[in-house]
Amino acid sequence: MVLPLGVSMESVFEGDLDRQEERLRRLTAAVPAFLLAASTVLALLTGDLPRARLAEVLGLVALAAALVWAVGGPFAARAARPWPGAAFVAALVVLIAALSAHSAWFAGFFGFSGYVYSWQFLRGRWRLAGVAATAAVIVAAYMGGLPDPAPGPILLYVLFVAAVVALVAVFSHFGEVTALRSDERRRMVERLRATIRENEGLHAQLLVQAREAGVHDERRRMAREIHDTLAQGFVGIITQLQAAQRAPEAPGEGAEWRQRVAHALRLARENLAEARRSVHALGPAPLEEAPLPEALAGLTAEWSALTGVRADFAATGPVRPLHTEVEAALLRTVQESLSNVARHAGATRVGVTLSYMEDVVVVDVRDDGAGFAPGGGGWGAGAGFGLRSMRQRAAGLAGTVEIESAPGAGTAVSVAVPALAREAAGG
Repeated sequence: MVLPLGVSMESVFEGDLDRQEERLRRLTAAVPAFLLAASTVLALLTGDLPRARLAEVLGLVALAAALVWAVGGPFAARAARPWPGAAFVAALVVLIAALSAHSAWFAGFFGFSGYVYSWQFLRGRWRLAGVAATAAVIVAAYMGGLPDPAPGPILLYVLFVAAVVALVAVFSHFGEVTALRSDERRRMVERLRATIRENEGLHAQLLVQAREAGVHDERRRMAREIHDTLAQGFVGIITQLQAAQRAPEAPGEGAEWRQRVAHALRLARENLAEARRSVHALGPAPLEEAPLPEALAGLTAEWSALTGVRADFAATGPVRPLHTEVEAALLRTVQESLSNVARHAGATRVGVTLSYMEDVVVVDVRDDGAGFAPGGGGWGAGAGFGLRSMRQRAAGLAGTVEIESAPGAGTAVSVAVPALAREAAGG
């Protein structure tokens, strides 16, 4: 079956159940009138009604029909109240008794409505009283009248009435419990739907937040990559070109000038490559060409050659492959630290140490430069974003960044991150 757009099979099934329940309620409301009509027709067809009392019986039938119609129609709400309901049941029992006195067909069919209405409109023990009164009338009709004033007939009559009351009470109570459970299930379904709608709203909100967080994280990543690659590369290019400007211009003394320009060109090419790698979210190029210790050793030696500052690298502990994000964070940390040393420290010696430990890997960058007072803004205003980027990278890996410095005593940067193995992390 093809459903219209926006219509679920669940809603169609539920609508079908609602229609069936409404149809069942209407049929139940029509049962007393049907039983009255069936009793009348059977009494007429079997000749159970004497012609002399035919008009009287039809008048009682009309009165009973009017009473049933009133309770099922315009006076339904009023009959649901305690005293009007009791009056209606009493009148109905009297009519059942009068009709049953003329024909047992009314006791066998229409008398059943007395049980239904007694349980519907009466409350508490009055329900049993209404059912008992109806049963007393019907049993008397079946027995041909009230029992003889003897213990045996009276006992038999009472037992029949008690049995009928017990059966009606059990089945009516069972139906009532079933209806209550059905209502409870309906309420539970409504609460579940409300919860599902609320969860759908929360899910949509989480999707929006996740999308915004993804955009924010991507911006932060690009900002870090631009700072760690492009910005530092441009600083190196500018430094080399400025040095070339200051180089001697006399004939035969242009070797240093050419060397500075060559360095600037090489930095420009490397910077362009790193920019492309950043756009495509690739790892640093040095890590694709060599393991982390060799990449850091090459980076340190290259920085020393460009700046003229002595820089030594050392690695301790058993070297092992780490997750690519861990190695990239350590490489960027060393790049940022060396860049800050070149711009702000005025150092004559730098030491870079990579330490492989059991659970963590630590990189230290120490210099003998000017240093700074704690809380005094680091290496200067230009280092603010670099330090923040360094801390963000470490925090993203559950790592830590520690910076120790004092005026005239140099600076030490230490970054420790978990030693996530490349295989275990899926790298």
